[in-house]
Parts: sequence; C-alpha cells; structure tokens
Amino acid sequence: MPYANYTPQEVLSRGEAIYAQQIRDQVETVHKGKFVVIDIVTGEYEIDLDDLIATKRLLARHPNAVLYGLRIGFPTAYHIGKHLLYG
Repeated sequence: MPYANYTPQEVLSRGEAIYAQQIRDQVETVHKGKFVVIDIVTGEYEIDLDDLIATKRLLARHPNAVLYGLRIGFPTAYHIGKHLLYG
C-alpha cells in the first residue's frame, strides 16, 4: 500500500520503532502468533489472528492511517513456498 508522504523505508522504520518501544512488552507473551497492525502516525494498533480483520478495524477508526503490520513473536509474517526433502 503506497503512501504519498512516506517512503516504504520510513513506514518500516517507524513501525518497527513503535512496536519495539511501545507495544512489544505488552503483547508478545499473550498474543504470540497473532498479527498486529500499527498506525505509524498515531501509534494506535489492532491485534487479531487475521491480519486483514485487524487492518479493517484500524482503518474503520482511522481511514487515513499509515499502516505497518507484523506477526507477533516471529521474524516474518508469512512463509511462502514449500521445502521438500528427498532422501
């Protein structure tokens, strides 16, 4: 999702900073594996098992939100592809 006033790198760095400084300690043990979607302008966020639902709830409150999302407790949100072992 492109934003007129923010580069992708700005969204990433602000989102990561907000998560690390304001949110992580409150959610990591309770919500591991769920998605958090953060408005990098207001610092408000939503958590859900479904990232789209969290996004829609946050956009309902802040239609012009600049969003950053991640999966709580994991280095990546999704795993793409399969890994097959032959032996």
